[in-house]
Amino acid sequence: MKILEIVGARPQFIKAGVVSKLFRREQSITDIILHTGQHYDENMSKIFFDELEIPKPSYNLNVGSGTHGKQTALMLEGIEKVLIEEKPDWVLVYGDTNSTVAGSLAASKLHIKVAHIEAGLRSFNREMPEEINRITTDHISDVLFAPTINAINLLEKEGLKNRSHFSGDVMFDSVLHYQNVAEEKYKLKNITSLENYYLATVHRQENTDDKNKLQNLFTAFSNLDLPVLIPLHPRTKKLITNIKFNDNIKVIDPVSYLEMLLLLKNSKKVFTDSGGLQKEAYFLKKPCITLRNETEWIETLENNWNFIVGTDVDLILEKSKEQPSENQKNSFGDGKAGEKIVNFIKHS
Repeated sequence: MKILEIVGARPQFIKAGVVSKLFRREQSITDIILHTGQHYDENMSKIFFDELEIPKPSYNLNVGSGTHGKQTALMLEGIEKVLIEEKPDWVLVYGDTNSTVAGSLAASKLHIKVAHIEAGLRSFNREMPEEINRITTDHISDVLFAPTINAINLLEKEGLKNRSHFSGDVMFDSVLHYQNVAEEKYKLKNITSLENYYLATVHRQENTDDKNKLQNLFTAFSNLDLPVLIPLHPRTKKLITNIKFNDNIKVIDPVSYLEMLLLLKNSKKVFTDSGGLQKEAYFLKKPCITLRNETEWIETLENNWNFIVGTDVDLILEKSKEQPSENQKNSFGDGKAGEKIVNFIKHS
């Protein structure tokens, strides 16, 4: 059996790190990785493959940045050529990026079976490009691996019950395994001189492309009671040139997955517009403030482990003082999502 996995962005590298490693243990399976090049910076791409011990991709389309239409079109063209050459039995796509929708479209048009890992998420905000990507991918995929029961229920409402399977979240698998690896490989003092700090990330287009929203976030961060450590994507770093903020905000270059786990594990609280970091904060029992108006991960909201605040300065500052009211519920599986996915594909 031949599997082709399509990745292109940080969260997908992490998920593929779990699944690809399990595929490679199976003698009957040939696992091929195609990297679209959606994230092409060294710290956003190559280092993840090195740290997670993912084999070098057999194909790299080097698509780079661009408009959604241009980027997706280039991916479609490149992926199609590879699929025609390799003729895989299955194509695996992850999450909700342009790489995801391009991979599922290219494969489905060639009548190659598609498995969507992290299916069934909905923000119910169609202004988000990710929402369009995930809806499209779910409806053209052959098998949907859902990370939570809520995702299963949403897929059922859309008439996709027969294709859906609850696997649990492969990112939970990853955090359980790699948190100790991160401690062994890195020391916190090598990444930051801070001991007590909040960790923040800002990358979503809805926040970074709106100067007022971006200023609101940095104004809120400037008024927090601890230093705020912000690893910034190069694109976002350019956008804060004219943004005003206090010196308690420490902007650093993007960090690797293991370094981010270590920063997260030692932080006091997380402020983010990232879906993945919301979950990772939850897995490591760190309170989270989500800088969006909705979240796909509603499980993290239970017992005040996560708050939705958008870019409202007063609300960010208000919720930053809140603490979880109770212990967490286990909503993301048993840490063996990767095994369930590989076993299903293997016996399909």
